[in-house]
Amino acid sequence: MKTDDFDYFLPQELIAQSAPEDRPSCRLLVVHRDTGEIEDRHFYDITDYLREGDCLVMNDSRVIPARIYGIKDQTGARIEFLLHKRFDEHNWEVMARPGKRLKIGTKVVFSDKLTARVKNKKEDGLIDVEFSYEGSFFEILHEIGTMPLPPYIHEKLKNQDDYQTVYARTEGSSAAPTAGLHFTNELLDKIRSMGVKTAFVTLHVGLGTFLPVSSDNIEEHQMHSEYYEISPGTASVINETRKNGGRIICVGTTSVRTLESCAMYNEGRIVPESRDTSIFIYPGFEYKVTDCLITNFHLPKSTLIMLVAAFYDREKILKVYEHAVKERYRFFSFGDAMLLL
Repeated sequence: MKTDDFDYFLPQELIAQSAPEDRPSCRLLVVHRDTGEIEDRHFYDITDYLREGDCLVMNDSRVIPARIYGIKDQTGARIEFLLHKRFDEHNWEVMARPGKRLKIGTKVVFSDKLTARVKNKKEDGLIDVEFSYEGSFFEILHEIGTMPLPPYIHEKLKNQDDYQTVYARTEGSSAAPTAGLHFTNELLDKIRSMGVKTAFVTLHVGLGTFLPVSSDNIEEHQMHSEYYEISPGTASVINETRKNGGRIICVGTTSVRTLESCAMYNEGRIVPESRDTSIFIYPGFEYKVTDCLITNFHLPKSTLIMLVAAFYDREKILKVYEHAVKERYRFFSFGDAMLLL
């Protein structure tokens, strides 16, 4: 398949620039995969499509202020780091700009508490660095860093929590799992009161979210790996739901990648584990766990629209997107939502 097979026309004014004040008031496009019917609703109507015994699976990764600015120790040149992947307490993979100016061994100073030294240079502007710091690394990030909003969002955040889900807990993502931004604690309480279970996985979203598919043939695209964790409690809830005939409803593509990676590595089973995954889901992929999907509207020719097309059908999902454009839905991170049943 060609990358161009996943293109569609999107007017720039439909790209949402800010979070809605009332999260569940955003719009919800409901897709019935069995009949092809689509409905225009609001996100607070999600309860009309959930039933007792279902399990809602959400990614509890918390976005860190991953964009930091420093200067080269010897020249004073300004350098930007966008944190991508954590290896251990001191070592990270980052995207550096301008990366060409950084040689192995270069020291970058971010504050009197934080410096970094370049250890290795990779493709796509990625480098491995070792940080040196005093105190807590994440506390320093919250002092000097900014939230890593996608490049298509030009407005500044009014509130840092606008780019966090209400259930965000484990720090480590470079981008928000945005399908979860539509939930409030009140809506989740209502869903639980219906007899719907909730379960949390952790997948730290990396910079692959921002990177386009550069190859013409999608099979040649290489995904950047991301770290995920599934706890014993979550594995138990999901397996019990499946055993009893309930549906596994993934909130966002990150939850999908977590569960389908685990199933791929464990012969279709969900087990407690932590590992890296570079799973690339596109049409032809056989889903093993996900029954329903809540997601936002994704960029043309992106790996995320390919994942959604694999869950439904390429031509049909592009028709759904055409409907969303015609009906003036809001697109991307702060945009409206879609429910695929």
